[in-house]
Amino acid sequence: EVRLVESGGGSVQAGGSLTLSCLYSGATSRMLYFLGWFRQAPGKQREGVAGIDSDGDTKYADFAKGRYTISRDNAKNNLYLQINNLKPEDTAMYYCAVETRARMTAHQGLATPDFMDAWGQGTQVTVSS
Repeated sequence: EVRLVESGGGSVQAGGSLTLSCLYSGATSRMLYFLGWFRQAPGKQREGVAGIDSDGDTKYADFAKGRYTISRDNAKNNLYLQINNLKPEDTAMYYCAVETRARMTAHQGLATPDFMDAWGQGTQVTVSS
């Protein structure tokens, strides 16, 4: 069973930066066909932020391009999300998720959060103006 634990969230002022981490266990890197970050703001639907597939290809939501960077460290079993120039609209609970049952592209994974087979508990990001 894959287990995911996010960390790195916090309260920051607009313009600041954060790096979120997602430590995964229970699966080898070869089993992780897709790893992604999703977020959900109060009163809004969950949305994809960024994803990376087993080939190392990445996909970003339009709002994330230019300010968000997803990366993974297989040796440390960690997935990261760096967010620069934070804006109040970035305020949300951020979740990491993985897919281990079927090969998929980063684009497919980011577009199908309901297909993910493991989720973390989330880490809160709050940005004040």
